[in-house]
Amino acid sequence: MDSLFAKKIIFVGGKGGVGKTTIASATALQAAAEGKKTLLVSTDPAHSLADAFARPIGDNITRVAENLDALEIDPEREATAHIERVMASMKRFTQPDMYPEIERQMRLTQQSPGTQEAALLERIAGLIDQPASDYDLLIFDTAPTGHTLRLLTLPEAMAAWTQGMLRQTARSEQLAGVLDHLSPKAGKDINNPMADPADNAVADMDDRTAAITRSLQHRQRLFQRVRRILIDADQTAMLFVLTPEKLPILETQRAIKALQAEQLPVAGLVINRNLPATADGEFLAQRRQQELRYRDEINSVFAGLDKLYLPLFAADLEGIGGLRAMAAELRWDQSQR
Repeated sequence: MDSLFAKKIIFVGGKGGVGKTTIASATALQAAAEGKKTLLVSTDPAHSLADAFARPIGDNITRVAENLDALEIDPEREATAHIERVMASMKRFTQPDMYPEIERQMRLTQQSPGTQEAALLERIAGLIDQPASDYDLLIFDTAPTGHTLRLLTLPEAMAAWTQGMLRQTARSEQLAGVLDHLSPKAGKDINNPMADPADNAVADMDDRTAAITRSLQHRQRLFQRVRRILIDADQTAMLFVLTPEKLPILETQRAIKALQAEQLPVAGLVINRNLPATADGEFLAQRRQQELRYRDEINSVFAGLDKLYLPLFAADLEGIGGLRAMAAELRWDQSQR
């Protein structure tokens, strides 16, 4: 994994509680120390970046070290902003007497399953699609594995949905044209009795349809661009963090299989919290024997993927100092197959 920092995007994922945030933060510090302008982003609703860096961060880009900014995206706030944008767009194309119903439907939508993820995806897509001059590297500290999979596969699904909406808009326009011929020509202009009010209606419909189409096409192209970046192994890497234990191994195995089915590039594994050789005592000796069996299983199950083993530290890693101690152990050029 010696070319890891040549990527544009790094996702750090894995089962909850295995040390993803610490690994992501230490990796970001390491990249920043090598001169990479880096943005570290947390997409997990249970944010831990502020805890890792021992300082407030929140939903605004915050400088945490030289060359390193951090951001904790708030999914609920993002969903609210997303709904407000959609609502404002819908109001542009409807009559004022429809506004209360639109607002009611949007409030219900905000509580619907998937709304936060869709809003979160748009925010992430915007970060990935930003000009390269802003940052050399984006590192995402993601939520537990299941959420990560949905997040990474949504661009393709939403692009297909947008394409369907464009087709539906085209059919609606054709239907409206047919209905114009079947509708009575009410509302004649008394100052211009020869004018057909349907002409203005058609013009309004054309403007509305064009605006909707432009908006949908903009989103479709955004998601397509992001999808191309995500499946490009030259630009994107997915790192999985796990510990030498049964459940993290099983979940990581399922996650990697799903990612590879979506053509998303898995760069390798970080196996965290391995007992150091200096740990003594009968209890730890038994624990080490179990750990060695799991390490053999990891090497077998994940053959062909780069693997980096990190030690269990004697004390919690706190603040910049602790993260730098972890970064010192992240020797990507010493990873093994």
